Amino acid sequence: MSQTAIPCNAMRGGTSKGLVFRREDLPADRATRDAVLLAAMGSPDEREIDGMGGAHPLTSKVAVVSPSEREGADVDYLFLQVWPDRPEVSDSQNCGNMLAAVGPFAIEHGIVEALDGVTPVRIWMENTDTLATAYVETPGGVVRYDGDARIDGVPGSHAPIPLEFADTAGSSCGALLPTGNVIDEIAGVRVTCIDNGMPVVCLAAADLGLTGAESPAEIEAMPEVRARIEEVRLAAGPLMNLGDVTNQTVPKMSLLSPPREGGHVSTRTLIPHRVHEAIGVLGAVSVATACLLPGSVGADVAEIPSYDGPLDVVVEHPTGFFTVSLDVDSSGGTPDVRRAALLRTARLLMRGEVMVPASVWSGA
Repeated sequence: MSQTAIPCNAMRGGTSKGLVFRREDLPADRATRDAVLLAAMGSPDEREIDGMGGAHPLTSKVAVVSPSEREGADVDYLFLQVWPDRPEVSDSQNCGNMLAAVGPFAIEHGIVEALDGVTPVRIWMENTDTLATAYVETPGGVVRYDGDARIDGVPGSHAPIPLEFADTAGSSCGALLPTGNVIDEIAGVRVTCIDNGMPVVCLAAADLGLTGAESPAEIEAMPEVRARIEEVRLAAGPLMNLGDVTNQTVPKMSLLSPPREGGHVSTRTLIPHRVHEAIGVLGAVSVATACLLPGSVGADVAEIPSYDGPLDVVVEHPTGFFTVSLDVDSSGGTPDVRRAALLRTARLLMRGEVMVPASVWSGA
């Protein structure tokens, strides 16, 4: 045959969409695996017309799932970003949105045995060596996708999938504040560099001459602003222990401004060159954490209520809100986020086989 058939599911996880594979169904060799995923998505091509990609980074994602041999984990999850516009597959970041699809996939494929009611799936996130737990509704031992939970950026309602994260501080950069400072001045801009599950550089939108209410399309149409942000990002990379980030997907760049719609802070996030229509799951956790640090860029613009213990931080983004529930210990003076939780949904869109040219891979 001129094509190789590879089993996979097409799934939406949170506000992202992509292909989910069992590790055993992909080539073990990384170079061959990446070539297979590029062919499956139809990349490089900005339309991804010859593959399953959605012509946008948020809809050109891959999750690779396998049984875990780690104590305390049920499955291992590797996230891979396939870029529509260049022949690149990146594992330099995690994705909390596609994470929401991992639990249902693991149950559907018998990797995790379903309970009658709610099945917790303990997921080891290989990109950052951290653990998350997804709580999947499984009435009668069957994954439920329909329900009343709504998340901004996704039409309709679906079954809720609460996600809990622990010990995510410094998962990519080695420390919550990788530069050792709450505030740095990088390329002439005041920033807060933070990593609580996702490396993020927080900037005040006003410092770039923006109101913070601009749409993603409006920001993408501002080449001078985008060039300034990229200058900061490239300089921040080494300071955050990420090295040369020229061709990396991190750190994310989040422009913060005061809330406008009843939340606690407003965001516009670059991922890192396109502007997110919402905000990433772990990016939202990092931003929410930054808003709690006295003297930070986030604290300067956010409107955080007084708290002692659990706190819900409502992060506004271009298509709505993202609520991050934080378990905060302030007894030491500086807030210590011990656990983060948030709500996502997921849906199985298709199960079957994706076809790639046999010249790329002839199969196992």
